[in-house]
Amino acid sequence: MKGVILAGGTGTRLRPLTDIVNKHLLPVGKYPMIHYAIAKMAEAGVKELLLVLGKQSAGLYIDYIGNGRQWGLEVTYKIQEEAGGIAQALALAESFVYPDERLVVLLGDNLFENSLKEAVSRFGKQSGGAHVFLKKVADPQRYGVPVLQGSHITKIVEKPEQPPSQYAVTGIYLYDTAVFDYIRKQNPSNRGELEITDVNNAYAEQGKLTWTLLDGWWTDAGTHSSLFEAGTRLQEREEL
Repeated sequence: MKGVILAGGTGTRLRPLTDIVNKHLLPVGKYPMIHYAIAKMAEAGVKELLLVLGKQSAGLYIDYIGNGRQWGLEVTYKIQEEAGGIAQALALAESFVYPDERLVVLLGDNLFENSLKEAVSRFGKQSGGAHVFLKKVADPQRYGVPVLQGSHITKIVEKPEQPPSQYAVTGIYLYDTAVFDYIRKQNPSNRGELEITDVNNAYAEQGKLTWTLLDGWWTDAGTHSSLFEAGTRLQEREEL
């Protein structure tokens, strides 16, 4: 099982902080935000990790992370030359994996309490498909919201006015390597990006999208308020 952390993007909702440094290097508790995503990968049993970066602050990432030895990982890097969406960034990982391997994919601004180890182990034993992690939220209309049918998701609806459930699809994904074929079949959305929701829905249409519910805290740390919340939670945990 190989890991991919997507840490590109411009972080417009976190300006002016992100005018200075890429958002995934902003401090959260005692560490830069990216530290926690790498630690979650190591905890899940990942040994080889690809970090997809934007151009901003690329040198600072290498200075802090290096080859990943402090986490027991082998880390390599790729640059996303221009923002083209999450799915476009994930496509850069195709040469990183073998045809029969599985992927753990994290958006670098997703901070959460749960361990991924058990779900990753189960997924590694499946015949294939995709798996997403859900979190019950008070405001699902802000997120991609799943339509659930037992252990499967039949569709994900982006930012619906009338949410079909109280769950948000988080930025934590498990894929087989068919994901790259699904990405190639997608067209850019109205905002000119390849959307990961479209890729997940392609799996859903084939009955191949399953899910796990996160029962611990989760935030995407993409706004000033959520960044503060994540810092508070992690600082409390680190002081125990």
